[in-house]
Parts: sequence; C-alpha cells; structure tokens
Amino acid sequence: MPDYRRYRIANHPRFITLVTANRVAALVEHWPALRSAFRMVQANQPFQLDAMVILPDHCHLILTLPSGEVDCATRINQIKGAFSRGVPDLAPISQSRQRRGERGVWQRRYWERILMDEDDYRRHFDYLHYNPVKHGHVAACRDWPYSTFHRCVERGIYGRDWGIGGMPAEIAEVAAGE
Repeated sequence: MPDYRRYRIANHPRFITLVTANRVAALVEHWPALRSAFRMVQANQPFQLDAMVILPDHCHLILTLPSGEVDCATRINQIKGAFSRGVPDLAPISQSRQRRGERGVWQRRYWERILMDEDDYRRHFDYLHYNPVKHGHVAACRDWPYSTFHRCVERGIYGRDWGIGGMPAEIAEVAAGE
C-alpha cells in the first residue's frame, strides 16, 4: 500500500478536496448533515473555514488551523466520520471496507494542498468558487446555492457577476492541475 505523507507545516491555509465513494452524487442532498459535521468538529477541534463549495459528488474547502497547529488530518477524518454517521451508505460496501468497519460514504483518501502565499491562496479561493460553473451545474457562480460565494459577495470580495463569461485566466492553471 502506498505511504501517503501529509506535510505538517504550521500557519498556512489548506485547500482540501473530499470525494464521495464511487463519486455518488449525494452531497447536495445531504448538505445539512455535512454542515452539521463541520460545526461539530469545529467546536472541538478549532479551525477557520475560509471558503467552501459543495458539489454533488465532492466538496472543496479552504481551512486555516489555529496558529502553530499542523494536524489537519484528524479534523478531516472527524468531519468525514460525523457526516458518515448522519447519512445512509451512499455506495455499496466492499468486503475490504466491511472488514475495516468503514461505511460506503467517502473515498478513503482526500486531497490536500498547503497554500504557500497570497497568490496561491487567491487562485485556489477563486477556483473553488468557480467550480460549479466548471462542472456545468450552473452558468454563473451566483446561481449555485451551496457555496461561500454568496458570503463573499456580501463582504465585497466578489461582484455578483464574477466569473460570468468563462473561467478567469488566473485560475486555469489550478483547474488544469486538479
């Protein structure tokens, strides 16, 4: 089995992608349970949720840990576990998963990237919010309700029409790499 290593670098936000088992399109349907899982874990293992988008079969988020902390994996595993306990199995459970007591909700692994500077942060922040358009769910970011895009518009980070007319060039390289 591969030896997955996570970088343990403090004081940098992380771009995280969580994907459902077999890419079953069920996250939007169960978004209240996902929101509840985030809140429950955040109350016990603090982190700042900078941005998030929930798509049918995956979600992207940017989170920042408290100063000096590096343990993102425990938080993500707790979120995945809390959500899994709150919904029915989404995919058939393989014998391997059954032996390990796993549910058919999430892929075992998740994708994590440490955002090293403001430019990297901004590109991933924009990519995250543009993702529903990229995947063809809506024609404009403002039309996707399961996103922090609306909070960003209220705060003046984006204009209401941001992203209309195509993928912003500065995030095309993020889209190509993921």
